Amino acid sequence: MKEVQVKVPGHSYTIKLGSGVIKELPAELKRLNPSSCLIATNITVGSLYLKKATDLCNGMCRTESVVLPDGEAYKDWGSVSAILEKLASMGADRKSVVIALGGGVVGDLAGFAAAIYMRGIRFIQVPTTLLAMVDSSVGGKTGMNMTAGKNLVGTFHQPEAVIADSDFLRTLPEREIGAGIAEIIKHGVLADKTYFEELERDMEKLRALDPETVAKVVGRSCEIKAGVVSRDEKEKGERAKLNLGHTFGHAIEKLTGYGTWLHGEAVAVGTVLAAVTAEKQGKINCGDVKRIQDLIHRAGLPVRIAGISASKAIEAMKGDKKSTKGVPHFILPVAIGTTVIEEVPEGLIKEALLEEGYEP
Repeated sequence: MKEVQVKVPGHSYTIKLGSGVIKELPAELKRLNPSSCLIATNITVGSLYLKKATDLCNGMCRTESVVLPDGEAYKDWGSVSAILEKLASMGADRKSVVIALGGGVVGDLAGFAAAIYMRGIRFIQVPTTLLAMVDSSVGGKTGMNMTAGKNLVGTFHQPEAVIADSDFLRTLPEREIGAGIAEIIKHGVLADKTYFEELERDMEKLRALDPETVAKVVGRSCEIKAGVVSRDEKEKGERAKLNLGHTFGHAIEKLTGYGTWLHGEAVAVGTVLAAVTAEKQGKINCGDVKRIQDLIHRAGLPVRIAGISASKAIEAMKGDKKSTKGVPHFILPVAIGTTVIEEVPEGLIKEALLEEGYEP
């Protein structure tokens, strides 16, 4: 088992990583001494792991569950309300604990419900996808989508623990593995050139879920994100760099319909566009752009998504929560391992989109 510490003002917690670490759940509950627990999961994950998680919790406190529909399309108020209603009906109080058992959608929804129930109760992240393990379960961002855009409603609410059991990855579809690898590549591009080079070397092993490679990669990505979050919990500066690829990625998800493309797939395409935009500004050399594109392609991820209008994409980006007065903010790579945050003129964004083959 590997442990990574996350320290933010007034709060710290441990990410526990490795094969079989779900067995650490009772120890975490013993430490927290909850009056009751609610496990929030979805249909697919629940059918595989809910009984095991419930059995582990039942010896520590009364445990109930709520099973949500699958997919990004259900990351909405209806799902948040279902969790809140369950908490109320089971008589949950301020000493109760919510356990998020699932991928990023479940983690965001359960964390948001925990943040607003009785003005905030504790929760534990138990991520079951590669993407959630290296990204959404770490850092305390919670929330839901609106018709107007992704994650427009939410809070910062840090978990009490993150338990990332790599055994869960064995049941993931290949697309879900790729979606997680997109965020892993993003970490290398934005913060660690040596890590990026290791991913170039070991991509085939990572895609095959080689245990040693997975342990090393998940651990390093968590260290990168934990370090950024510890220095900038509320995204006042440095933490915004973790949004590399997300400005355009969120536009893709909105324009194509939530769930059509996985979040990681959209981020992969967004990362390519960010690199191309940076190249057009003379901020990054073409060799580094090609390396980013090639690694994303080797991960089995898309580098471009057909059928998207550049004009509509720009309008969608103006409504993104990272925009100011309708001007999109981009995280741009200036070299592999280094990024900057900048407003990018609309004309330049359109040029980059058209150059990548998008419709006007």
